[in-house]
Amino acid sequence: MGPRSDAGRPTRTERLGYVAPAAVVRPAMRALVRQEWEHTERLPRDGAILAVNHISEIDPLSVAHMVYNQGLLPTIMAKAELWKVPVLRQALQATHMIPVERTRDGGRSLEAARQALASGRVIVVYPEGTVTRDPEGWPMTARTGAVRLALQTGAPLVPVGQWGIQELLPYPSRSLKPFPRTTARMRVGHPVDLDDLRARPMRASVLRTGTDRMMDAITQLVAELRGEPAPAGRWDPRSGRREGASS
Repeated sequence: MGPRSDAGRPTRTERLGYVAPAAVVRPAMRALVRQEWEHTERLPRDGAILAVNHISEIDPLSVAHMVYNQGLLPTIMAKAELWKVPVLRQALQATHMIPVERTRDGGRSLEAARQALASGRVIVVYPEGTVTRDPEGWPMTARTGAVRLALQTGAPLVPVGQWGIQELLPYPSRSLKPFPRTTARMRVGHPVDLDDLRARPMRASVLRTGTDRMMDAITQLVAELRGEPAPAGRWDPRSGRREGASS
């Protein structure tokens, strides 16, 4: 994966772009929600891909806060439309976030992610591509980009489940609901086992196998946080129904 930062830790220079955004985001998140982070010791210190379920348009801030507080630099792959917002664009550029074109990307976002991993950064990926459309808020079907990146770079693919932050900003609402104050919980899982897939040709079937493992791991973490079993199958926004469930 090329040269990395010393022991995967961000240098003083690398952290500078995060200082101003962190000074705003950290106290704001602490004021808006109670935060519980579990098993953060499982976060690799030397470049990793975090695959997280997407339940609210504000949850990237919550996830970035968790990662940053572990002494790591979060690099989020986010929709390119956000770079059109003037003030937000400066913050995204300063913190080295990666724009993803939904239609024509040409692999630019994956190349940027590879470079970030090589320098020891933590890439935050939302494999579903958007806030879940599952009527009950469970993780839905996912794209294969996170697994492709993990197989290409050898970086660990770490599942993260979250629950609760959607009460602060329910989708598709644009208004915060800080009362009653909710608890935003996150649980970090063990890296997804992709060892048996690394030597195989990177065909669609291989990527789908790895992606199913990743989403199973994320869903299990969410089920643990919710204290209830996940439903059979996974919501597919293309069909508007839960696929893979026995009828």
